[in-house]
Amino acid sequence: MDLKEFIVCYTLDNEIKKETIIKGLDVNKEEIVQEVLERMEHSPFCIVENREENSIIDSSLVRYVRVIKEKVLAQI
Repeated sequence: MDLKEFIVCYTLDNEIKKETIIKGLDVNKEEIVQEVLERMEHSPFCIVENREENSIIDSSLVRYVRVIKEKVLAQI
């Protein structure tokens, strides 16, 4: 099954965090942003996972969320 990799950028008051999310081919950028916003709405803190590190951020400090990169991962 082919997958897509999304890089999500969180702009906070004093820093920028990036997260890698992997989903199926049928998922688009808007759905990823909606999923992230719903996750932040239901929890005061959010775990941001990427290849380098995992961070816990305060959801109230997030000012902007967007998908900055979308890539199809081919599986053989």
